Amino acid sequence: MLDDRARTLLKTLVERYIADGQPVGSRTLSRASGLDLSPATIRNVMADLEELGLIASPHTSAGRVPTARGYRLFVDTMLTARPVSELDSASLEMAAARDLMHEQLREQVREQLHADQPQRVIAQAASLLSSLSSYVGVVSAPRNAGVFHHIEFLRLGERRVLVILVSPEGDVQNRVVFTARDHSTAELTEATQYVNAHYAGLTLEEVRERLKHEVDALRGEIAALMQAAVEAGSEAVGDGTEQVVVSGERNLLGVQDFGQDMGSLRRLFDLFEQKTQLMRLLDVSSRAEGVRIFIGGESQVVPDEQLSVVTAPYEVDGRVVGTLGVIGPTRMPYERMIQIVDITARLVGHALSHK
Repeated sequence: MLDDRARTLLKTLVERYIADGQPVGSRTLSRASGLDLSPATIRNVMADLEELGLIASPHTSAGRVPTARGYRLFVDTMLTARPVSELDSASLEMAAARDLMHEQLREQVREQLHADQPQRVIAQAASLLSSLSSYVGVVSAPRNAGVFHHIEFLRLGERRVLVILVSPEGDVQNRVVFTARDHSTAELTEATQYVNAHYAGLTLEEVRERLKHEVDALRGEIAALMQAAVEAGSEAVGDGTEQVVVSGERNLLGVQDFGQDMGSLRRLFDLFEQKTQLMRLLDVSSRAEGVRIFIGGESQVVPDEQLSVVTAPYEVDGRVVGTLGVIGPTRMPYERMIQIVDITARLVGHALSHK
């Protein structure tokens, strides 16, 4: 556990490094922290923080910089807002300025997100995240839940059935399934009527769960056709519906932390181009509530130790359907990134919701 003095110095060091991009020395910490400490005391505390792995010295004669572990402690414990009753007059002024900036940011996001087309909203959100943060904006497109409004089974030939799935929006998916035995047209008509009467309006995942409990009560041919339809429908939903929209990759060329390291830039642009790892990262984020921060170097989730990702899931009509976020250097202004991502996630969900 860190005492208050060590926490204050670590917080000051992280904030100065984020602001200036230069290793922070003892003299700078003495002035910026507001603590009445001798240079020798500050050096001792810095040595303790370095031993704990929270800061590091890039060169023997330079100041210190935060490590991934130091950034993690900073974002987890030092960005919490205090109650208004505990703030002094100076802090109240800062809080008021922050709230004003928060509202201005909200208005900026609201004005630029138009709900005329979902794909346009997603593209606008990625571009907006990039322009507000000056880093890279990423948004995963809404996942199709696979709700079907109507289903139909048509006989194509011996042991071949065409499954037609119609969504509430009128989208049609066709899949050919091969059955264990041949089915007559009458059997397929009966199965179509039964399924539409009992399962229409449910998602494919909900149908799958019900089938686990109801399969014994269903007639054999209907159960087999239903299971085949669910599998075919799941494949249809998975074809091309999961995508990531990325905006502002070139912003990283101007970031001091990356601009001189062509190896890091190449890895980053590979990440944006392939998008598979991005999807895994955003999928992890979608299973959590609120804003999450991933810091490079502390896990395998982020591919570069100089990279941080701030993400939040967004909801449509009360259900999480995607994730958005900002990708930038570990030396990013986290408090502002949290505000940008949080507000954008809420307003994207609002723009896409039908209620």
